Amino acid sequence: MLRTIIHDLKSRSHRVVQDASSMDPVVVSDGFTQSLWAHIPQELLREVLIRIEASEDTWPQRKSVVACAGVCRSWRHITKEIVKFPQFSSKITFPISVKQPGPREHLLQCFIKRNRSTQTYYLYLNLTSTLGDDGKFLLAARKYRRPTCTDYMISLDADDMSKGSNAHVGKLRSNFLGTKFTIYDAQPPHAGAKIPKSRSTRLVNLKQVSPRIPTGNYPVAHISFELNVLGSRGPRRMDCVMDSIPHSAIKPGGVAPTQTEHCLKNVDMFPSFSFSRSKSNHVENSVSGPLGDRNDGGLVLKNKAPRWHEQLQCWCLNFHGRVTIASVKNFQLVASPENGPAGPEHDKIILQFGKVGKDAFTMDYRYPISAFQAFAICLSSFDTKIACE
Repeated sequence: MLRTIIHDLKSRSHRVVQDASSMDPVVVSDGFTQSLWAHIPQELLREVLIRIEASEDTWPQRKSVVACAGVCRSWRHITKEIVKFPQFSSKITFPISVKQPGPREHLLQCFIKRNRSTQTYYLYLNLTSTLGDDGKFLLAARKYRRPTCTDYMISLDADDMSKGSNAHVGKLRSNFLGTKFTIYDAQPPHAGAKIPKSRSTRLVNLKQVSPRIPTGNYPVAHISFELNVLGSRGPRRMDCVMDSIPHSAIKPGGVAPTQTEHCLKNVDMFPSFSFSRSKSNHVENSVSGPLGDRNDGGLVLKNKAPRWHEQLQCWCLNFHGRVTIASVKNFQLVASPENGPAGPEHDKIILQFGKVGKDAFTMDYRYPISAFQAFAICLSSFDTKIACE
């Protein structure tokens, strides 16, 4: 019975996607509301959706959960209530999941593939514990060189990484030397977030996507690499100041801001999860709301210091089998002592990145950062840093 429902939902979801391209988005939305599936008793519907969510817990089977969210409004609301955030479920289900903090208890394993010829980078979720699986696509980025800086445009679409894309989610920008980077989110990371005034900001606001969720360049993190003025050999040293995450987030009972919706420009991009069309919770109702009080500074991350291995004659870090090739790009980030008195939370690896092939790298992250933030931090390691090496 359950399998029959799932099969029917997948077929219906596919028809909705095909029809969406030839209909006005409002008509499609109204069509969902009038769906015959909307008349199923709420108690029965909730029980069915709970069973589907529990049984389809990995990709590609997880598509069934996404299909359920695209049936009609009532299904959408109940699915939103049932599917937990990644920090509690360790699952990435919807597009917005890449903007939400990772699991609290362990690292979520991902990997990055680099295409040198097109200067593009693709982030995938590991589907198995092996390093060579195909993975579930999450994000893509393309490198754009400017006269005074370098931009990495990040998108939900593997084929369109321009800033004007419907799937644009943010960017990473470097300075001329490649020693300082800023991560920008295309939508507010928390309630009350403001865009710094600049010419580019004003231009972005002219083509705002949603009147309820302003789009633009919201700085969410700053990354700096220590200058190597003496030319000494050794690993890079980096600091990450997570402006959108209070340092109290890593303490017991701490909370990190959690986005709940994407402001996609049209229904075609993710028709099975275009929640921004409903009158449901928006950024104001994120899990943690604004960025704490004004005395709660941003979380500071530092790369874990490697140890020198006399026999191997190299710097070493324990990646627990997730990294196989030595590289100056490899790093592990932990909470800095600047966040307060050292505790158990300062020993936990929040992000680790390392080389496993010529153009293949692993990326494992956890709470309180998101896949989007982790991906952007890793992109900074790809950039050329003559002054740091």
